[in-house]
Amino acid sequence: MAKLKIGVIGVGSLGQHHARVCTELPNAELAGVADINPARGREIAARHKVPFFADHKDMLKQVDAVSIAVPTTMHHLIAMDALAAGKHVLVEKPITATVAQARELIALAEQNKLKLQAGHIERFNPALKAAAAYIKYPAFLECVRLTTYTGRNTDVSVVLSQMIHDIDIVLSLVDSELELVSAIGDSLASGSEDIANVRLEFKNGCVASLTASRISGKKERKMRFFQKDSYITVDFLNPGVKVHKLKGDPRGVSDLSQVMELIEPQIDKVEQLKAELGSFADCIINDTIPLVSGRDGLRALQVAEEIMGEIEKRNQRLKGKL
Repeated sequence: MAKLKIGVIGVGSLGQHHARVCTELPNAELAGVADINPARGREIAARHKVPFFADHKDMLKQVDAVSIAVPTTMHHLIAMDALAAGKHVLVEKPITATVAQARELIALAEQNKLKLQAGHIERFNPALKAAAAYIKYPAFLECVRLTTYTGRNTDVSVVLSQMIHDIDIVLSLVDSELELVSAIGDSLASGSEDIANVRLEFKNGCVASLTASRISGKKERKMRFFQKDSYITVDFLNPGVKVHKLKGDPRGVSDLSQVMELIEPQIDKVEQLKAELGSFADCIINDTIPLVSGRDGLRALQVAEEIMGEIEKRNQRLKGKL
């Protein structure tokens, strides 16, 4: 059977890896790259011996699907072009810059019976996949996502550039409607929020605390899950999982270690991006729903927009008190 032909639109610091991975998939191949920077585009195209297209619309005639890794503000325009041309789409997170744009993409994808996958790559993190079997009914979640300042992805809030990963994961794991959002955030190095802290409360009583920063002195990406019978830590940066599981009655015990079992699940050694793009190719070939669908991307974006709205309202209230 002929391999699925995938084109990559945007081959900057992230997109170049999309191109590389497409050459490594067993059921797909890299059919071309497009970029508004001709020198960069030709460099990556030459590296993989594929055609370069200065205009992504020209490449759409040569492919079955595209992976879009351009700045967030361009997601909607380019993805709409691809879907209108009858091509399946994987678009980096956040799915679009606004909820209205995301709804347009979903409507066009469904109208044309095409796959639309949101690039929430942390869903493919081997640590999260290993922990999933132990995460049942979390009562409290703590998410911390810190990185150093690089100047990249500052065209949008840290809520959209970083925290949205954790928003998507929390929404996928908590089987309940979101009831209350409270948030704080501020800009220190760019024109939008560089730091943010959020509290999400769900109707079933679950509470999630999310912290994101792109101006920290270290990198950290961790989640902690608290359940009635266990405490689970997940390290996304250095993939690892620790499950502290209750195995006896803790009442009257002075040392909880006597009734706790430590489980450290084995972590598969897989490249997240390869797992993500491979899953995208599989869902097209097998006609299944993407693991992270366009609707998943929309839901995460809706919550992100609500968070940014709460931050704005709080900051306006504080200004009024000064």
